[in-house]
Amino acid sequence: ENCKQMGRVSRFVLCAVVFAALVGVALAAPAAKGKSKGPDMAKYNARVGKKYLEESGKKEGVTTTASGLQYKVLKAGSGKYKPTKSDTVEVHYRGTLLNGKEFDSSYKRGQPASFGVGQVIAGWTEALQLMTVGDEWELTIPSEIAYGKSGTGRDIGPNAVLIFKVELLGVKGKKKEDL
Repeated sequence: ENCKQMGRVSRFVLCAVVFAALVGVALAAPAAKGKSKGPDMAKYNARVGKKYLEESGKKEGVTTTASGLQYKVLKAGSGKYKPTKSDTVEVHYRGTLLNGKEFDSSYKRGQPASFGVGQVIAGWTEALQLMTVGDEWELTIPSEIAYGKSGTGRDIGPNAVLIFKVELLGVKGKKKEDL
């Protein structure tokens, strides 16, 4: 019941963690390009992810932070307030794997997601604190600041680099003139 009360992203993460703890196994992605699950998939994702991040970081307009997070501003908002870890934000987003497979999308659900900035993967937390309302960014998140060696759910494998299109729509509890 508690899972139903949380935002889509937070609910997904919480339910995946609870499931993994109850079952006592690390969750892995389905096989890709004939690779099996487990250690082979982890090595494959690490190798492919590293190469992708190296190439992506060279593209025009892409900024790479100290943590390895990469972002490209697709549309700059007119806001001045940057959310903090304790804020709750409203966003539209689309998450894909490197192969283009979409694993989550608030756009498809037709409803923005709302969640605490400090309650999501580290790559999201970092990016949201750099954004202002109205910003639309493409994020490329290394596995180390995403779901790491364990992955999550049936689609996000071990060491998976994730790509998100994120649109920051608002910060709850803040007046429009303060944003």
